[in-house]
Amino acid sequence: MARRLPITLLAALTFAAALSVTPAHARTQQPGTGPGPGLENCTAGVCHFDVPPGTYDVRVRLGGEAAASTGISGETRRSLLAETPTEAGEPVTRSFTVNVRTPEGEPTGPDGTAGLDLAVGGSAPALAGIRVTPAAGRHTRQIFLVGDSTVCDQPGDPYSGWGQQLPQYLRKGISVANYADSGESTVTYLADPRLFATVRPLIRKGDLVLIQLAHNDKQTDEPTYRANLETLVAGVREKGGRPVLVTPVVRRWFNSDGTLNNGTALLVNGLGVDHPAVTRSVAAAHDVPLIDLTTRTKALVESLGVEGSKALYLYDEKRDNTHTSARGATAYAGLVRDELLAQGLVPERLVR
Repeated sequence: MARRLPITLLAALTFAAALSVTPAHARTQQPGTGPGPGLENCTAGVCHFDVPPGTYDVRVRLGGEAAASTGISGETRRSLLAETPTEAGEPVTRSFTVNVRTPEGEPTGPDGTAGLDLAVGGSAPALAGIRVTPAAGRHTRQIFLVGDSTVCDQPGDPYSGWGQQLPQYLRKGISVANYADSGESTVTYLADPRLFATVRPLIRKGDLVLIQLAHNDKQTDEPTYRANLETLVAGVREKGGRPVLVTPVVRRWFNSDGTLNNGTALLVNGLGVDHPAVTRSVAAAHDVPLIDLTTRTKALVESLGVEGSKALYLYDEKRDNTHTSARGATAYAGLVRDELLAQGLVPERLVR
């Protein structure tokens, strides 16, 4: 029998499902008709701010005369604020910090639109005010993400990487700079100048750099895979950053007994390289914090079973057992958030 999911995880999955299917049409105040600072930047549920690349604090006021439920996404479909219910006549204020850059999504993808674009969504959206200001540099922490298509800011629905969903779990004062890119291995991430060579100069002292690369290392032998992880760790540390190794999310491939396949599902490549095991070994050898996302996602997928776990992936839409839906990416981002908090990598005051 599948074990019951925690209430917090079920809530996160519900919010993700609502945000992914509801058009963004905000019931916003019009300029000059009453309270609503910043709403002159909003049209048809999208708020545009003409700002240069950088890190920005966003403060929103949600709610109105009627009960509402509002979430905020931005740039390339990043979930910045989970759907937030408000009672009639009882608006609330929420704040978060967002990274603005070019390209705005995957590092090897299109530039996207200049400035900051925020989309208002949810089952009954109501935005009463919005303010965008530059983040105070020395007080703002950054989490850089180095990864593949299971992590990246996916440009099109129904795909979503867990890094795309992580910002909704963080408060003002910490931003996610997602430099994960589809199709990348440890080999290509180091070789392409748009990837690690671009990320590394941006790292400041104390910044976290979460590294999850394995899905595309299908032909990478163990010595090379290990050496590449060590190169990434050393490169982060040389800039004063704090590397965190993340074992890869599982693929949804079941055995007949309801457990996940020890090869394909658990990321053992055609050369017999056990990517999660090597990642754990490198973390232990070099005193690097480890988020064992393979173990955590395995437990979740197996608890949901063959049928229940389909919703975490794109099985129904694409017969895809590798890439996650918004629902699955939100659940997996929640697991990352839990580990960041449990290991003291991010202070509790900055986590939702």
